[in-house]
Amino acid sequence: MRKIFLFLFSFVFAFGSVDISQISAVENENSNMILDKNISSTNNQKIQQESTANTDNQIPVFGYQLFNGNFKNYTQRVYNPDYKIAVGDQISLKIWGSVEFERILVVDSQGNIFIPKVGAVNLLGVKNSSLVSVIKAHVNRIYKSNVFVYADMNAYQNVSIFVTGSVNAPGLYQGLSSDSVIQYLDKAGGINLEYGSFRDIKILRNNHVIKHIDLYDFLLKGQMDLFPFRSGDVILVGNVQNYAFVNGDVQRPFRFELSNDIKTLSDLARVAGAKPIVTNAVVKSYGQDHKLNVNAYNKMQFSKVLLQTGDEVQFNPEYISKNITITVNGEHSGLRNLVVKKGTTLEDVSRLIVFNGQSDTTALQVFRKSVARTQKELINAQLKELETLALTSSSVTSQGAAIRAEQAKLILEFIQRAKQVEPKGQIVIDNPKSYDSVILEDGDTINVPSKNNLVIVQGEVSLPGAFVYSKGENLKYYIDLAGGYGERADTSKVLVIRNNGKAEKYSGGVSMYPGDSILVLPKVESENLQIFSMLTQILYQIAVATNVVLNL
Repeated sequence: MRKIFLFLFSFVFAFGSVDISQISAVENENSNMILDKNISSTNNQKIQQESTANTDNQIPVFGYQLFNGNFKNYTQRVYNPDYKIAVGDQISLKIWGSVEFERILVVDSQGNIFIPKVGAVNLLGVKNSSLVSVIKAHVNRIYKSNVFVYADMNAYQNVSIFVTGSVNAPGLYQGLSSDSVIQYLDKAGGINLEYGSFRDIKILRNNHVIKHIDLYDFLLKGQMDLFPFRSGDVILVGNVQNYAFVNGDVQRPFRFELSNDIKTLSDLARVAGAKPIVTNAVVKSYGQDHKLNVNAYNKMQFSKVLLQTGDEVQFNPEYISKNITITVNGEHSGLRNLVVKKGTTLEDVSRLIVFNGQSDTTALQVFRKSVARTQKELINAQLKELETLALTSSSVTSQGAAIRAEQAKLILEFIQRAKQVEPKGQIVIDNPKSYDSVILEDGDTINVPSKNNLVIVQGEVSLPGAFVYSKGENLKYYIDLAGGYGERADTSKVLVIRNNGKAEKYSGGVSMYPGDSILVLPKVESENLQIFSMLTQILYQIAVATNVVLNL
């Protein structure tokens, strides 16, 4: 057992701390099964993460943040002249003049309040607007003159409202009659974002629709139609029918429901808050013939383009530019940002750069974002393949299975670190005479190296660092200056990266020049030839793309 541990720790995959709990599987005759479970668990976690990522990348529903509990926890007591007084309501009554009386009275089970020396006053079903006049009429039967009456609703009796349809928690909810439909929907967990409609909400009373609610009026205009609810009313949320997805240069990149006020691209641009820079839209439509149609429209056509259910619309700014912007870094004395015409070459720009005595004009470097993206994609593709190999490779013996489990764990840790590398995107220019053939793109960065006399040594050496260039000395001379090769160095895999970005494998005939970088790669050891080959290739790609050695 101890030999196995020593073998693993010296194996080359020195990623950091190691969890050896799985290695105890070598003592179990079913270790292969345990390994398969571990790999299966890792795969399941990856699937869940990818599923979550896919969900996060979906375009959200317009209004999805409306129902988050900010409405259900509050109520509003507003004067409603049409409210009909019910059992349990509290009436604040004041009488003054020849007689003084002030009290809060509760409407009893028979719908009455009792006023001393006046008697029972029936208020059940009386509108709020008629409250004072009804009480005053009863008081004036006893007190003929010099008596004044004022009454107001002190507390309303709760009403019970049914909320159903496409909501997250259908049920019966209590509130005030003056509460809004949004408050009751919030109590029901909000509208179901997958299939619920924000525009098709009905209020039913005695099985008849008495009102239609469109929450887009509130979301877009801040308008809310307040009306008195009664116990037994039903809020019915319908299903979403017609919709379109919006992204691009808009303030509201959401899924919108189509209706009479959102029919065309122009309408959609308005509600989505298309930015002033938008000049066109790309529309993906799914036809009944199961074909995907992609069309582009300019801004002048928006009002004539009718939307279809499921359309995916991207609003874009498209401007035809005759100029591009170039950034100049490094050893020079001129402007950092240059605006030049499209089609300008590196030779043209080199005439605009103000060089100084330390500028190395023979080794101009060009870094391009699109090249960096391509390098990143290639590395990620290789890492994906390596991950699959590490998780699916098999072993015959239980001892081999345990080693494979630990090796897979270390490889996965390496993959996570490798995913963080950012390629430079350098274009290799082998000869200054090629400057006139390098056509620059918008966003390119030109770096002017300094005339340094240093050679950089990094990777698997004892003392990585920068050393003074000595004419005529070979690569081994600089390796010795760096303390010689490290224990994990692969002496057959040494790269020399030139200032122009060109990478050369070490051989006896490689000449050294000022500004060169020597990269000593680590050993890769694996019984699996595919994993060995893949790791070697990835290490080379990362070294060339970043000028950095990523340790295993």
